[in-house]
Amino acid sequence: MPTATLTRDQRNSSPSPEDMTTGSLPGTEGTVFTGTLRGVRAIRLSVLTDETTSPERQREADDLVAASLGIDCGEGDHLREAVDLDVSASKTGPFDRPQLGRWLSNPDSFDALVWWRFDRAIRSMAHMHELAKWAREHRKVLVFAEGIGGGRLVFDFRNPMDPMAELQMLMLAFAAQVESQSISDRVTGAMAAMRKMPLRWRGGGRPPYGYMPAPMPKEHGGVGWTLVPDPDAVEVIERIVRELLDKRTVSAVAAELNADGVLSPRDYWADKMGRERGGKTGGAKGQHVVRDTFKWTPVVITRMLRSETLLGWKLHRGKPVRDAAGNPIMATEQPIMTREEFDRIGALLDSRSINNGDRHDTDALLLRVIHCDACGGRMYLNKQEGRTPTYKCNSLARGDLCDLPANVRGDWVDDFVSAEFLRLVGAIPTTHVVEIPGYDPEPELNSTVAEFREHQQQKGRQKSRHAAAEWQAHADALDARIADLENREKREPQRIVTPTGRTYADEWREAGTDARRAMLVDAGARLEVKRGTRGGWRSLDLRRVEFSVRGELDPAIEELAGLRPGLSTIPGSAPADGSRVRLAEPVAAAA
Repeated sequence: MPTATLTRDQRNSSPSPEDMTTGSLPGTEGTVFTGTLRGVRAIRLSVLTDETTSPERQREADDLVAASLGIDCGEGDHLREAVDLDVSASKTGPFDRPQLGRWLSNPDSFDALVWWRFDRAIRSMAHMHELAKWAREHRKVLVFAEGIGGGRLVFDFRNPMDPMAELQMLMLAFAAQVESQSISDRVTGAMAAMRKMPLRWRGGGRPPYGYMPAPMPKEHGGVGWTLVPDPDAVEVIERIVRELLDKRTVSAVAAELNADGVLSPRDYWADKMGRERGGKTGGAKGQHVVRDTFKWTPVVITRMLRSETLLGWKLHRGKPVRDAAGNPIMATEQPIMTREEFDRIGALLDSRSINNGDRHDTDALLLRVIHCDACGGRMYLNKQEGRTPTYKCNSLARGDLCDLPANVRGDWVDDFVSAEFLRLVGAIPTTHVVEIPGYDPEPELNSTVAEFREHQQQKGRQKSRHAAAEWQAHADALDARIADLENREKREPQRIVTPTGRTYADEWREAGTDARRAMLVDAGARLEVKRGTRGGWRSLDLRRVEFSVRGELDPAIEELAGLRPGLSTIPGSAPADGSRVRLAEPVAAAA
């Protein structure tokens, strides 16, 4: 195995305090390995915009120290390099970094790791202990072009009986951790100050979806960064809102975005930063799941549309950052949504929160339309190979017990409902509805009151006068905002209805199963099915079914048919309770 030109006295000597302060270990200045070692050039960057520690500067320093020590990192297709950008050494250990972690998991493929500086590798004693233990077990060499004080550091773990390298690393790691904590305290203070600055974005990290960092305009000081709308992301948000207002469900919108290859917020930012898509996500306790990509989901869309960042507000730990008057501090001059638009989409999501709308993983026309007469529960299409699909009462799956569960052939009731629906509403003209949002201060008022109530629970817990003063200042700000919202007037929304020149029959003919199902649900269509009787039925027994349409189309249906309320769909029977329409002509039931 290759060896270095260190003497025994040099290898066994301990560093003096002077050596530790300069970052230079005794004898390492003249170290040159007599045989070529296979090296991995390691590069790490916490903030991609930091030019002082750029990847190019790190590569140059790594190459120089590697060449001076006789370490070869390869070139071209055989280059051995680990580049981890936008990765914090304080939060992410070497084994958890995307590229470096892959090299560490394959120790037989190299002999030495080369970093520019100590802080590019670790910033905690725990991480350094883990790395030193690994290097001793696998007999590796760790090299730093510049130590904490500037001198070159070489830690040779190829002799497992010599503990000095590990001890020296841990001593230096302690200094690195103290430095890291000091930096963290300064950054935390700076971030807290920047949160109170209107329009100032902290820089670094992922901005809220829909925005991107931009230099602060000169009229606002020209110092630092602010947020501006990201045209590509805003286009996606507008598409989502447009489809939701067009009565598409959140699940359907998410599925279509994924099918069209639209990147989710997390992958979109990774692409903009030139990083790989996907990554770790939550799994079982203590575990992580690694995904190649992150997809749009109903949760992702709902969380995004309910975030006040769309209003341009600054948020900290999910709550608005407020000024002394209680007003939200803005992160941008150009919010993506107005308050009216934000409240409108929030109200739409609230209206669907209990019943989460349509599904697109089924071809059941009557989902949410067909119900069991005995228990009132929904019936679901059941498919079995070699058998005709049937709608069945699903009471057991709900934890209930239905006394007379219904079961009916799917094609029979699909055809029956299609014919009845078109007979009742087919000639009714369709309309295009435009909603002009109003303004209601109540949603923001309620959320601010809730924030004030939570803040009040901390009253009296402050131990210092300064903390008590900060608590009181925030309470006064919230109180002022509540008073302001209480004095704002509510503006009612407007609804403009324009005829399309088409009928429901026209729309039905051109629609697929999903769209037809949506038409039935929006119209308030409901089919109740009774349990059937034994016998060789070859068509639908109409005595088992009751179809009704109860919603905004009721007046048009009654006007069109010239019928009075309270008629039944069952031919030849007395009017059923609550029924609104019946068949125009009696249809004989099959024997």
